[in-house]
Amino acid sequence: MIVSIRNEVYAMIQKIKLMTPQDVEEFVGITSTFDYDIDLRRGTRYIDAKSILGVMAVALKSEADLICQQNDVKLRTLISKFAVA
Repeated sequence: MIVSIRNEVYAMIQKIKLMTPQDVEEFVGITSTFDYDIDLRRGTRYIDAKSILGVMAVALKSEADLICQQNDVKLRTLISKFAVA
């Protein structure tokens, strides 16, 4: 599915929830291995999903949308434990 947000096209949107600082550390470790932009959106805030401080501040114990321009099966699989239905 291709979605347009803020005049940008995203191929992947996945709602996630990170419950502990260890979840944040693991999540950022996963997203940092990919060479394309990955963001988290919570409300009107957009942050780099590769920034541990940003993810801690915006997504810890809150639902957020992971958004990126690649529909990557490997990324989806690796973050599946944080996915919210």
